[in-house]
Amino acid sequence: MTSTAAITAPVADSRALGLAHYAARGLLEQVLARHGSTFQQQVTLRAAVTAVTPLTRDELASQVQGALKADPADIRTTLDELLAKHLLVAGGTHLHPTDAGRDLLAILAAETAPITARVWGDIPAEDLAAAGRVLALVTERANAELAALTA
Repeated sequence: MTSTAAITAPVADSRALGLAHYAARGLLEQVLARHGSTFQQQVTLRAAVTAVTPLTRDELASQVQGALKADPADIRTTLDELLAKHLLVAGGTHLHPTDAGRDLLAILAAETAPITARVWGDIPAEDLAAAGRVLALVTERANAELAALTA
């Protein structure tokens, strides 16, 4: 494992953020593929499972679109896939996660936990806090720019 002290810190920029995102996502997608799942399915299922109250199809699609900036048609396809896999079920106008959907998320969490620990484990808390503040600000600004471009 590489120590954080041994790394010469580059200046944070969009490229560095993208490289980190795709490296971490690549790890997650390896685990997801073993379970016949995709990144977008996992994000959508997690949104349904963690919702305080059940969401309508449109509400869930909107939440995922806001998070992933994905094409709404692709999100609708993902919802259909999750329904076909019986990971979500329609109950009236709302979508509900099934026990199988909750179980899949639990399995994915268990399988990714040791990987996550190896990737994040020895990073000092103050570095994580600083990175979190910067990433939150970049997300806020990028979302505002996207809103202005698409208005």
